[in-house]
Amino acid sequence: MSSRNSQANKAAARERLRAEREAQAKKDKVRRQVIVAGALLAGLGLIGAVSYAIVQSNEPGYWEKAAKAELVKPKNATGEDGTTVVVGKAEAKKTLELYEDSRCPACAGFEQAVGETVKKDVEAGKYKLQYLGATFIDNAAKGEGSKNALSALGAALNVSPEAFLDYKAALYSKALHPQETVDSFAKDDYLLKVADTVPALKGNAEFKKAVEDGTYDRWALEMSKAFNKSGVTGTPTLKMDGKKIDTPQTAEQFTAAIDKALQG
Repeated sequence: MSSRNSQANKAAARERLRAEREAQAKKDKVRRQVIVAGALLAGLGLIGAVSYAIVQSNEPGYWEKAAKAELVKPKNATGEDGTTVVVGKAEAKKTLELYEDSRCPACAGFEQAVGETVKKDVEAGKYKLQYLGATFIDNAAKGEGSKNALSALGAALNVSPEAFLDYKAALYSKALHPQETVDSFAKDDYLLKVADTVPALKGNAEFKKAVEDGTYDRWALEMSKAFNKSGVTGTPTLKMDGKKIDTPQTAEQFTAAIDKALQG
């Protein structure tokens, strides 16, 4: 082999080696760029996720929004913010005040024992019934069933005072009233299931829409505020002429206590 051919071969080998090194360097550069870009995108994604979480945590909850919604008062309600609910004949001279929370198990027991007697007394004109609804169990036991049920009661009151009383009785019925720690009333479907047991509400499209749309949510919150201002701390509570009546356990005890209060 001549000296000239040997030098040419060496030069060609050096050129191939240089080209390979350049090609590898380009691959390494591209790989680094991909890694950096991926890390940047991941970082931006994390920042976006954190920012979204912060925004969501600061977003008002459902009932916080309801507190600022337009106040719609049910028909058959009177007084400031429509929170005075009185059922009965206008000529009845006395008014029985009844304070209840829809999730309250003691209220359910009272209604199951005495509710039918109260309804008959009101229909007979023996006295009027003034109802004031509470929602404190939602805070104590967690949930929103008291508020949601009270809103649905507003929808029933908008139908008629009789529908209101019947729906209230159905909510407290032995078959349909849930345990205090089970927040069934938070679900509109369950409230509508209860309503199907009330003739005036079964298949009532206006009532159904009001429940599903939360038409009386703000009203329920205003009613709850009125309860909190009343000074009553437990449910059920009964008063006549502003005087508290010990909660009776039977219809007979109730009638005796009411007859005494009516004479006072």
